[in-house]
Amino acid sequence: MAKELVGKCLLTDLLHKSYMTQAELSEKTGISRQQLSSYVNNKNNMSLPVARKISVALNCKIDDLYEWKF
Repeated sequence: MAKELVGKCLLTDLLHKSYMTQAELSEKTGISRQQLSSYVNNKNNMSLPVARKISVALNCKIDDLYEWKF
């Protein structure tokens, strides 16, 4: 069975496509701008509940939030 590894966070690209800033996403999701910044800078990975909130706000799939390496 192949192991999936989380790669680069694609949040910046998704924000640009949605014409949204980190501040606006923070307001929409209740996730702090500092926490969003840590995801963008690949310092932390999102938990599943956080990824779900963000994917709903950006109208994308959870899998779209990261590059996936197999």
